Amino acid sequence: MILAAGLTPAWQQIVVLDEFSTGEVNRAREVRWCASGKVLNVGLALHSLSCAPPLRKGGQGGSLDGEIENCKLEMGESGAARTLALVGGHSGEAIRREFAGLGVSSRWVISQTATRVCTTILDRKAGQTTELVENAGAISPDELDAFRDAYFEEAARADVVVLTGSLPGGVPPTFYRDLIEKTPGRVILDTQGEPLLAALECRPFVVKPNREELARSLNRCIESDAELHRAMHELCRRGAGWVVVTQGQERVWISSERQLLPVVPPLADVVNPIGSGDCLAAGIAVGLARGDDLPDAVRLGVAAAAENVARLLPARLDPERVAARADVLRAGR
Repeated sequence: MILAAGLTPAWQQIVVLDEFSTGEVNRAREVRWCASGKVLNVGLALHSLSCAPPLRKGGQGGSLDGEIENCKLEMGESGAARTLALVGGHSGEAIRREFAGLGVSSRWVISQTATRVCTTILDRKAGQTTELVENAGAISPDELDAFRDAYFEEAARADVVVLTGSLPGGVPPTFYRDLIEKTPGRVILDTQGEPLLAALECRPFVVKPNREELARSLNRCIESDAELHRAMHELCRRGAGWVVVTQGQERVWISSERQLLPVVPPLADVVNPIGSGDCLAAGIAVGLARGDDLPDAVRLGVAAAAENVARLLPARLDPERVAARADVLRAGR
C-alpha cells in the first residue's frame, strides 16, 4: 500500500480570467471548486495512477468515510493507495464528499477547525498563475494525537509513505521526524524549513523540496547549478537517502551521496501548474511500490507532473498518458 498523509489539505477555488488586473473588477470566465492542498493532490494522483488499468512495468503503461478498497497496483494488493488527512467544517465536508464520489480510499481525522480555503487565479492573457493561500488553522492536542494514532495504524501497512505539506500552528517542527522514526516503510518527505531539517536524522528515503524551498530551508542563496548540487549533497550528508529538487519547467535534479542525475521534463501546454510537484511525489511513490529504482521512479513522477500542468483541476491524471510520457523519458535517459 502507498499512504499519503498530511495535516494541511485545502478546499480550492480556481478562477479563470481572460486578463487579471489588480485593483480593478475582474469577471471570471470560469470558476471551479475542488479538493486540493498537497496531501490531497498526492492522494488524488495516487488514486489516478493506481486505480485505472495498471501502469506497464518499465513505464508502459461511496460514503463520506471513503472506505473504498477496490484499487490495484501491479503487485495485486487491494486498496493500494490511501489518503489520511485532517479536515473540518463545511470545507472539510466538501472534501470528504468529493473523495467519496471519486472512490478515493481515505481516512479522515475530524477537526473543530475548518479546513482552509485557497484560491488560484489563472490569467490566460499573461499566462500567469496567482495563488491566494490561507494558512491552516491551529489544531488541538487531542486532534493531533488522533492524527498520530491514525497515521501509525495506516503506516504499519504501507510499503511507501508520502508525508507532505506544512504544519499547522502549534504543531512541533519535529512532528514529521517523530512519525518517520516509527514508520516501517520507505518515506518520501515533501516539506521545507525546520520540519525538513529535523526529519533528516531519521533518514527519509526521499526528500523533495523545490529549489526555492531548499534555499529557504538552508537559509542560503542558490543561484547556480553548482550551488544547488552542493545544497542537495548537504541534505544527503545530513541523512536523506535521495534528494529530488524541482524547478518549475526546468530540469529536475536527483542526488544521493554518490550520484547526481538530471531529468528534463517533457514539453506540455500549461493550463494550471498547481499540484505538479505533488503529482511528481505520487509518481515516485508508485514507481517505488512497483519495484522501480529511484531514477526511474522519478521519471514516472516527472511524467505525472507534465500531465498535471495540462489540466485545469490539479492531480486528476490520465494514467495512460502518464505512462506514455514516462516511456519517452526512459527511452531518452
